[in-house]
Parts: sequence; structure tokens; C-alpha cells
Amino acid sequence: MPITNALTTEIQRVSILDEHGQFDETLGKDLIPNDDLIRLYEEMSLCRKLDEIAFKLQRSGRMGTYPQNMGQEANSLGAAYVLNQDDWLVTCYRENCGLFHRGLPPEKILLHWMGDERGNNIDPELCITPIAVPIGTQMLHATGLAWASKYRGEKRIACTFFGDGATSEGDFHEAMNFAANLDIPVVFFCQNNHWAISVPGRIQCSAPTVAQRAIAYGMDTIQCDGNDIFAVVYCMRKAVELAREHGRPFFIEGVTYRLGDHTTADDARRYRDEEEVELWRQRDPIIRVRDYMKQMGIWDDSKEAALMEQVEAETAAIVKRAESIEAPDSDDFFNAMYAEIPPDLDLQRRTRRTSSIGQDPSQIERPQTSSR
Repeated sequence: MPITNALTTEIQRVSILDEHGQFDETLGKDLIPNDDLIRLYEEMSLCRKLDEIAFKLQRSGRMGTYPQNMGQEANSLGAAYVLNQDDWLVTCYRENCGLFHRGLPPEKILLHWMGDERGNNIDPELCITPIAVPIGTQMLHATGLAWASKYRGEKRIACTFFGDGATSEGDFHEAMNFAANLDIPVVFFCQNNHWAISVPGRIQCSAPTVAQRAIAYGMDTIQCDGNDIFAVVYCMRKAVELAREHGRPFFIEGVTYRLGDHTTADDARRYRDEEEVELWRQRDPIIRVRDYMKQMGIWDDSKEAALMEQVEAETAAIVKRAESIEAPDSDDFFNAMYAEIPPDLDLQRRTRRTSSIGQDPSQIERPQTSSR
């Protein structure tokens, strides 16, 4: 028998607005209206400023470890811009911009990293899951949420974010396999920022693209310039259409870069070449949009100055709301655990002690007897 090709495929890469200001009119025309582009730019600028403030909060001991989103804002924002309000947005920890666009109060993010669980008390109407710190677990959650929507006959989909390092986790492969085989409408969005903490992408994945991992599961895939919000919106619309109208999963690889350290507990200077970092600073998604808007005549230095003043005031107010939140009551620990408090825990709540007879008999609450 002759040798034939079992599979021939290709992966498209989308770039519409590059770092040199070149704009593809064919792909980008009317993709994002000017008013929306200005709003998206303002949201990215606020997110970037909050990143700077969060870094200072951590360094001054007012907040715990924090992962900056700097350089990756366009991915989650572009996705949130395309999704419907009732679609699920399932993130890890570098999607602040998309979460804020969806309506999450920014102080919730600060509270989370301050160790206040109320940061994860999210309005159900926002259709957002709490940010996931364990690597890869959220992809299974997104697949389950989309599967539930399909089971109910809804048109809702889920979009989940993860880094390139997460594609080496077993959870990633289980979620991808499950979604592809059962036709589950979920968009898998990989933020390939080239570094899985200190492990470079060339070691993390030996293939030319992360996107081709989706082909193994029979899933449609595309690669986009993740620092180009136009390209992100273009690819997301393709993914959302396939997921919503045809019930199929879709994989997007957004090629971007983590401009900051992995977290405030990391020092990337120990393993990254500063020349590489500088190269990617020139591809900054925020600078790219600002320069484009100036070329279009819809932005200027006076508007920029006014925005920076507004952003300063907004971030100060966000920090104030986070730090001035009413201190939690010790009863909250019990009240948030059960709908109806069991008797033994009710005793602990009232006495602030455990109810073990062997420790302290005085803490045992005995029923009162009436005198005759």
C-alpha cells in the first residue's frame, strides 16, 4: 500500500495592529468602534496603574503576595469585550482587566491578595468564578460550567484563561479531551507569556506553537498577537461563534509577555535577559493602542493627562475601599459554613471554645433545671 498523509493542517496567526503602528484595514475595519476603543484603553490604563499600586502595597506590608498583570491586559479585556454578560468568565490570576470590564469591583482583587475571603464573594449576576491560584484547575471548572449550560439547552458558553505552563498539567489535557469529545462550548484561552515562573517556553513546550496541542484533540485553534487587542477581539469572535452556534470548543493561543516578575515573591532578573524584556516593552499593548488612537486623531496629550489624573483618583479610592472595609466578625466563620449551624458548632460560636469534655468541663453548657 502507498504511504499517504494521515493529517495535513495549518495554524493561522492573526496580527492586526503591530508594535510599529501598522494596521490591517482589511481585518480591523469596524472591528472595534472608536468610542469602544477609547473605553478599552481607559480600562487597560486603570488596570496598569492598579498593578503599580498593588506592588507598593505588598512592598509596604499592606498586602500579601501579588501577581502583576502588566503587559498582558489585552488578552482578558478583548475576550470580556466579546463575551455576553451571561457567559462564564473563568480566570486564573492575570485577568484583572477582563474581570473589571465584566463588572467586578477592583477592590475585590486587592482583598483577595490581602487574605480577606470577602474578595471572593462575587455577585452571581457577573458570571465570574473566583480567581484560581492552583495551576490548571479552572479549566475543568469552565468545561463543567459550559457542559451544564449545554445540558439545559442554553446558549451560554464559558471562556477560561491559563498560562503556557498550565498546558503541561494533567487538568489541561483532561479538560481539553472532555470538551472536544462531548462537544462542549468552551473557549480555552492560553496566555503564552513565555515563562512558567522561571521555566522558559522552549523547555515548557518543544512544539513551535502551544496552539497545536489543540489539534491532537480535534479542536479548532488559532494563534493571535496577544498584545494586539484588535487581534484578540478578532480571534475571540471566531471562537465564540463556533462555541455558541455549533457547540464546539475552541483554543486560542495569545502570544504575549509577562513584563513583571511572576509575583512579588519572585525576582525575574535571576533568570531573564533584560534585552528580551526590553524588546517586549516595545510591544506593550497599552502603548500600541495609544499611538494608534493618536494617529487616528481621537486621542491627544491633553486627554492622556486628564486620564492619568482620573486613574490616580480612582486607584486611590479603590485602595481606600479595600483597606477601610469593616473588620470581619468571628461569627462569620461559622455563619458562612452552614445554612443551619449544628449544635456543637453553635456552642463553639457562642463560647469561643471547643466543646470537648476532656479539655475543660467549664465550657460545657448544661441545660438549666427549674426549681420546684
